Amino acid sequence: MITLGIESTAHTLGIGVVENGKVLSNAMDTYKPIGEGIYPRKAADHHSEVFVNVLEESLSKARVGIDDIDLISFAQGPGIGAPLRVGIIGAKYLAAKYGKKVIGVNHAYAHVKISEHLTGLKNPLVLYVSGGNTQILIEEPHEKRENKPGIRLHVLGETLDIGIGNLFDTFGRTIGLEYAHGAVLAKLAEGGTYVELPYTVKGMNLVFSGLLTQAEKLVREGAKKEDIAHSLFETSFAMLCEATERALFLTKKKKLIVCGGVAQNRKLQEMLRLMCKEDGVKFGVAPDEFNRDNGAMIAYAGEVLFKKYGTHPIQYWKPIQNYRVEMIKEIMRID
Repeated sequence: MITLGIESTAHTLGIGVVENGKVLSNAMDTYKPIGEGIYPRKAADHHSEVFVNVLEESLSKARVGIDDIDLISFAQGPGIGAPLRVGIIGAKYLAAKYGKKVIGVNHAYAHVKISEHLTGLKNPLVLYVSGGNTQILIEEPHEKRENKPGIRLHVLGETLDIGIGNLFDTFGRTIGLEYAHGAVLAKLAEGGTYVELPYTVKGMNLVFSGLLTQAEKLVREGAKKEDIAHSLFETSFAMLCEATERALFLTKKKKLIVCGGVAQNRKLQEMLRLMCKEDGVKFGVAPDEFNRDNGAMIAYAGEVLFKKYGTHPIQYWKPIQNYRVEMIKEIMRID
């Protein structure tokens, strides 16, 4: 079975091809706003302009033609409405023109599934960290009719305000960084020393807005940017580790994966790996290519879902901006 996946939830238009779990290609093109956040219409225009080129690149790298594709999978949400629609319209067009089956995929679920697949860690506790999301997730298998395994993802803890990636991006713009705020900020942080910042963990939930407000205030008062950047990473990552460790003890899980765009940060990986070593927990993280938003993860998740449930009717092929993982059962029309 060959599946083509389309990712368009935010700034990246990604199209990947997967054949029975093997990634054949993973092409992408990213909208790069300079000195500002993502404008939905500009991101959508970018995705529309590059769609054909990214599609052709992905098919070429996979060494397949559109006629070889059995299933088209698209990111249905959560995400930004305008760019989401570009991916969905593209999926609908290809399905109608070439007679392909189509399935919508939850973006967070795709991050989880590709990470499980590539790390070989099945049914782990998951720390999902990206621009708009910060969640601690657990998947509990259950049975549906005909004894087929079902989906039941639970959120054990999450941010109560902004996502951790949003924290870094907003602070990056505050201090004048033009683009790739998380990566550039991490480089800047290497030369800094620690300054105390607000630390807010409530059980397994987190609050980042006070951390951001204080960091911006200190910079305005003349604090060194590298010191505040360093402290921002140290404090927020320590918060993640505390909440995640609490979830590990609560669930008695012995496997942990971290996924999402912020999972590419080496400091976060190092802190989680050390925590897991001390607690006797196996730790896994997928290669960076699959932690950033990408089409291969959408293709793989679509393949997994299709094999379990088949596709769902065309009236449900629509963007769901607030598509939480707890909604998968309802959206997929799973009994």
